[in-house]
Amino acid sequence: MRRALPVEFIYQAFALLVSIILVHAVYVSIVRPNAEAITAEQAKIREADPDSVQPRSVWVIVRNVEQEWCFILMLWALAIIVYKTAATVRERRFLSEDLLHIPDGMRILPEDTRDLARQIETLPDRIRDMLVPRALLASLHRFASTRSIEAVTGSARAVTDAEADRLDSELSMIRYIAWAIPSIGFIGTVRGIGEALAQAHKAVEGDITGVTTSLGVAFNSTLVALLLSIVLMFIVHQLQLQQERFVLDTETYVDRSLIRHLRVQ
Repeated sequence: MRRALPVEFIYQAFALLVSIILVHAVYVSIVRPNAEAITAEQAKIREADPDSVQPRSVWVIVRNVEQEWCFILMLWALAIIVYKTAATVRERRFLSEDLLHIPDGMRILPEDTRDLARQIETLPDRIRDMLVPRALLASLHRFASTRSIEAVTGSARAVTDAEADRLDSELSMIRYIAWAIPSIGFIGTVRGIGEALAQAHKAVEGDITGVTTSLGVAFNSTLVALLLSIVLMFIVHQLQLQQERFVLDTETYVDRSLIRHLRVQ
C-alpha cells in the first residue's frame, strides 16, 4: 500500500498531461478549423438569404476553450477510472483462489492459525497488501489471540469496512472533476453573456450578429458541460458499485473459506 500512492499519483499526473496534449491537438487540427469553415459558410448563406435558418453544427458547439477544458477533464477522469477499475479487477481474482487450502469439514483450532497465517505471510508484498489476504491474516491473528469466533467476524468486517472507506475517499478526485466540468461550463456561460451585453449597443442599432454569437458561446458551453457531467457521473457510480460489491464479496469469501471452519475446541 505504501508504494501504490506514488505510482497512482504519477499515473494521474501523466494522464492529465496526455489528456491536455491529445485534446488540444484534436482541437487545433480538427475542431476549430472545421468550426471556422462552417461559420464562414453560414455567414455567406445568411448574407445571400437573411431569412435562412442554419442547422447547428457539432464543431461549432464544442469549439470554445471552455468545452476544450471540459473534454480534457473528462478524459482525465476516465483515465483515473480505468486505473481504479483495473485495480479492483486485479484484486477480485483472489476471490476465486483458495489461499488457505482448507479441506471441507476440517476444523481449525486457535493453535492451527500459525501455520495458516504463514501461508499468507509468505506471499509477495504486493499480494499480501491486497484486501483478501489482509482480511484473512487479520482474522487468523484475531482468532489466535482471542479464541473467539465472534471477534474474528468483527475483525474481518473491520478490515473490509476500512477498505470500503479508503476506496470511497480515493474517488474524491473523480468527484471533484465531475463537479468542475459543469462549473467550467457555467464560466463559459458567464463569459458569453458578458460579451453579449458588451455588444448590446450594436443590437440596438440593428446588428445582432455579435450578440447571438456570444449567446451561442454561453449556451453551448453549458450544454456540453452538463452532458459530459451526466455521462461521467454514471460511470463513477458504476465504478463505486463494482468496488462495493468487491468489499461485500470479500466478507463472504472470508466467512466461506475460513470462519466456517473455526472451532474453539
